[in-house]
Amino acid sequence: MAERVRVRDIDEDEGSRLLRIIRRGTGSVVTWRRAQMVLLSAQGMPVAKIAEVTFTSADRVRDVIHNFNADGFDSLYPKYAGGRARTFSLPERREKIKKIAKSKPAEHGLPFSTWSLAKLADFLVAEGVVDDISHEGLRVLLREEGVSFQRIKTWKTSRDPDCAAKKARVEHLYAIADGEVIPEDGEPEVVFCLDEFGPLNLQPHPGRQWAERGGRHKDPDREPRRRRRATYNRPHGVRHLFAAYDLAKDKLYGHIKKTKNRSKFLEFCRYLRTLYPPTVRLSIVCDNYSPHLTTKRCRRVADWAEANNVEIAYTPTNSSWLNRIEAQFTALRYFTLDGTDHASHKEQGSMIRRYIIWRNRHADDRRLRAVVDRANVA
Repeated sequence: MAERVRVRDIDEDEGSRLLRIIRRGTGSVVTWRRAQMVLLSAQGMPVAKIAEVTFTSADRVRDVIHNFNADGFDSLYPKYAGGRARTFSLPERREKIKKIAKSKPAEHGLPFSTWSLAKLADFLVAEGVVDDISHEGLRVLLREEGVSFQRIKTWKTSRDPDCAAKKARVEHLYAIADGEVIPEDGEPEVVFCLDEFGPLNLQPHPGRQWAERGGRHKDPDREPRRRRRATYNRPHGVRHLFAAYDLAKDKLYGHIKKTKNRSKFLEFCRYLRTLYPPTVRLSIVCDNYSPHLTTKRCRRVADWAEANNVEIAYTPTNSSWLNRIEAQFTALRYFTLDGTDHASHKEQGSMIRRYIIWRNRHADDRRLRAVVDRANVA
């Protein structure tokens, strides 16, 4: 059995050739990977360890070793036999390239954490997806398919035991609001997404501005650039924006309060209730912030909802991204707060209220839609 899983004796020239393939990347990714397995086996490493090092299965390692013992270096290079190779139409080929680019190399048995254009191009050729493709051509194709090289962001997994049920309910409500599902009897006809934005401090916010260029080519007579004020003490307190997004009407509503607690939350919910007749059932999507919840000691939220034909739908813990109002907050910050330094809460509140009026009148604004669509996850 040991003879079946060990590579035959290789001479010095063959060993040097294997090293060149591995070190210089000669040939495709598949060739490089097979050469690595053969060299590790020649050095006495067992099959199980080779499979662990090369991120593949032990059976795959045995196949590579058997083929090398039988056919030598020819076995390292991919062969396509067994009839005519499958031909891809142009849309199928583009979709296949996009699918492979979005996958992890480890899913294909390769010991890489991410695809480079060179490795991806070699793999596509080895798999027969394309006969040949340049790195720039691959870059252009991926860009046209909406795929770009992006930084990986952090993600906090929800530990809510009812995560699946809550997520499914919220997505069902969104399907009703989007017209994809007809609500059954007793289901909400109108869906609001509610959350608090803040705390709103009186502080200079980072942003951008148009200004004359500086440096060596600056105009010596130009006025100095506007600068952000540096603050260390903020004795003016904070404010909180209670906001709700009506999915059906594509409208944003907001009230600014000094505090955020269960009483203020119910006060804002009562305002939302007045926007529709009492016979119209509403659903309010919100997170698990304590003032939104019904507890054993305080059932005011549940009692109010039952008495006013309202359903309170909670997103799972650590899943506030499911709330569509988060994208509206991104737009509010971008258009209203970035680059500002308000002197008073009255001035800041007035700016936010005027933005909400503008946003509801220009819901189809191209730049607004771009910011919201980019931030929207749910």
